[in-house]
Amino acid sequence: MGANVRGTTTKAQAARKAAVKGTNSHKAKKVYTKPKFFQPKTLHLARTPKYERKATARFATLDQYSVLKQPLNTETAMKKIEDHNTLVFLVDVRANKRHIKDAVKKLYDVDAAKINTLIRPDGLKKAYIRLPADVDALDVANKIGFI
Repeated sequence: MGANVRGTTTKAQAARKAAVKGTNSHKAKKVYTKPKFFQPKTLHLARTPKYERKATARFATLDQYSVLKQPLNTETAMKKIEDHNTLVFLVDVRANKRHIKDAVKKLYDVDAAKINTLIRPDGLKKAYIRLPADVDALDVANKIGFI
């Protein structure tokens, strides 16, 4: 028991060797064989905030009143009303054709047959709202009150 067989060591001798030389002296280096280094994928936990960052939720900014800003009553717009059964409005730049169609339906109880839009050089958006043949654009303009 007291004598060691050649090639084997006791726990005490291994501990002595570790104390004298240290355990991290001969750490193997990682060899990278590819040209790209990818960081290892680590654990991503979901955020658990202690408080809300915004005091109140934002309400919808594009309702029917903010989509349609004002009707245009220039000479060419009046000609469109009379000849082509088309209303001309200045609308919010962020509004699309569906927003404009819904706003006209809610505010004036009129379905739009077709809507064309353009952005003017001064940065405002203009909408040409074509009404169906059974609805007269002059009557709608009178109801709005700009004729």
